Amino acid sequence: MYVNVIKQGKHILVACCDSELLGKTLKHGKIIFEVKSSFYGGDLVYVGEAVEALRGATTANLVGATIVKAAIREGIVHPKAVTLISGVPHAQIVRV
Repeated sequence: MYVNVIKQGKHILVACCDSELLGKTLKHGKIIFEVKSSFYGGDLVYVGEAVEALRGATTANLVGATIVKAAIREGIVHPKAVTLISGVPHAQIVRV
């Protein structure tokens, strides 16, 4: 999967997507969701590395069944916080 970590001061944004989704456009009704390489495309890593990056995130955007399932399993994302866009799981994390 791809992980892009963006740091600005104390804020750490992690954008993560399953590798097969990078560059795809998901559509659901009026929703058009682009999995842009400029945002999600970072390092190609294993699931465990992506989960570790998420642990340090103050904000995160996750797209894809593999990363969302891993985040739920690790207690980072609540299952009820997941939305589906064209059948693809998406979750956001904001820590305050």
